[in-house]
Amino acid sequence: MTATNGEPAAGADATNDGRAPRRGAAGAAANDTVAAVVRQWRTVHPGLDTGPMEVIGRINRCAALLQQAEDAPLRRAGLSRPEFDLLGALRRTGHELTPGDVARETFSSGAAVTKRLKQLTERGLVERRVDTRDRRVAHVRLTDAGRDLVDGILPEQLAYETAVLSTLAPEGQGELAGLLAELLSRLEGLSGAPRA
Repeated sequence: MTATNGEPAAGADATNDGRAPRRGAAGAAANDTVAAVVRQWRTVHPGLDTGPMEVIGRINRCAALLQQAEDAPLRRAGLSRPEFDLLGALRRTGHELTPGDVARETFSSGAAVTKRLKQLTERGLVERRVDTRDRRVAHVRLTDAGRDLVDGILPEQLAYETAVLSTLAPEGQGELAGLLAELLSRLEGLSGAPRA
């Protein structure tokens, strides 16, 4: 991680400049891995603004932990989140998609989609067919096994995510969703935004 803030990290101890640690909405100083990283950066570069790290670092850390969680339904099914997003795009749109369509639906690069399609085809979850009018164009659809997997795992995954979020009050969840939606909308509007 890189740092950028002169403000103390959420959960950081008071520094030699006399400022007290910032506290979260619950009133307790943050005591997570990002707070520790921020404290370390403030020791090395006390004049830098670590504010962005406190947000982006936590988003990235939460995403990684959710992806790696052994008890998550997606993990038990042997699926990554990007693979499930691909299957979900085919299920929710309800029709065949070209690989380019899949890339747009999942905000992924063409190379990443090609790799995921190959893996999911080998597992019998999706199938490809060549366009009868243009053999350069492929169409992708869920197999029966793929559709059954998505339909079976989605309620489990949503229940798991509900349990994960239950540590936040409902109003906190709504506020967080709104803030993330605002950030995501801004990022999606930037040209050349990176794709997974």
